[in-house]
Order: sequence, then structure tokens, then C-alpha cells
Amino acid sequence: MSFGLSFEKIILIGVIAALIIGPDKLPQFAASFAQLLNKGRDLLKGARVRMRDEIGPEFDEVDWRKLDPRQYDPRRIVREAFLDDAPGSSAPTANPFAPAGAAVASGTATAVAGKTIRDAAATRVAFSAENPPPFDSEST
Repeated sequence: MSFGLSFEKIILIGVIAALIIGPDKLPQFAASFAQLLNKGRDLLKGARVRMRDEIGPEFDEVDWRKLDPRQYDPRRIVREAFLDDAPGSSAPTANPFAPAGAAVASGTATAVAGKTIRDAAATRVAFSAENPPPFDSEST
């Protein structure tokens, strides 16, 4: 985590800090900065030990890279949610964006009723008395 700082920028910040602080107080500031870094490192180690104590042996089994929020891709999650069948079910699922009577082409993960997901999502469904919109009585 360099926060976008290159080596040249860090050197420039150090030179400016040395000019502002002055050569007589620079060793004191360097020592206090080193103490601050050591306290921060000890605080992080203490938090890790406390988490390991509270969670127990499962702490070592957790894949922390998988839980990294930078791995979150909402498009992938929505795509997988629409394309995943129910566990143990081999029957094709209905597409909520396709016209009435259309179904998912069996064996395909990227095609829905012969269209790609974007085409299926762009398809407008005309609702009428014969084809009412979906209604979930448990959610309202």
C-alpha cells in the first residue's frame, strides 16, 4: 500500500520535511516517528491475536483474500445469481426478462432463450390481463 507515492515523491517529502524541521530537531522527529510506527505495528498484532483468541481455530481456516472488498464485482454476482440453477435441479429456469413462454436454453450459461444476458435484459415484457407482472405476497 504505497497510496500512489513513488520513490521520488517520498524522497521529495523527506527533503521538504528536513528543511522545515531543521537539522537540529530532525533526529528527535525521526525517533518519535519510529516509535509511532512501532506502536501501530504492536496495535495491529494485538488486534490479530485478539481476533484469533475470540474466533478460535476457525481463524486460520478463513480465506481472507476471498473476503477482500476489492474482489467485489456486482456484475459478476448478478450474472451468477441469474444463471445458477437450484441445487440438484437439472431443469432450465425461467427468464424474468424474456417474453412469456421463453425458457433458458438448457446447457448454456451465457444464453437465455437464444439471446445473451444483455439482450435478454433489454427485452421489454408487455404486461396485460393475460400476462400479469410477477407478485410476491410475502414481500408486501
